[in-house]
Amino acid sequence: MKINQKGINLIKTFEGCKLKAYQDQGGVWTIGYGWAQNVHPNDVWEQGHADYMLIKALDQFEHAVTAGIGISKTTNNQFSAMVSLAYNVGQGNFVKSSLLKYHKAGEYAKAADSFLMWDKVAGRSNAGLARRRRAERSLYLEY
Repeated sequence: MKINQKGINLIKTFEGCKLKAYQDQGGVWTIGYGWAQNVHPNDVWEQGHADYMLIKALDQFEHAVTAGIGISKTTNNQFSAMVSLAYNVGQGNFVKSSLLKYHKAGEYAKAADSFLMWDKVAGRSNAGLARRRRAERSLYLEY
């Protein structure tokens, strides 16, 4: 399964695209659409490279979500919302999440509500993450 355009748009909207390296709210050096691997303070990208790296990264997260859900019944919107979450919180956190557990059990309302738990930076609620989680939850529930 592949992330749909709604999921890609959600990620682009909430990640934004910065072509010069910056430190995110957690202090991690980041560039492009939230890319945080091997980023250095003076790194600069072109827009085409940022777009390419997003698609490259999404492939990894699609595989992680696919492996996590296994044979569970999953709509494309559910899948896309979960890829967006995994992209933001990391594959390891997603795989251990109650959201995935509920999804695999077919408890979709509980899974949807579990998005809302992922709204913190350094243990404190964050308004931007809360908005993102509500958007992911809405996409997850959209048939």
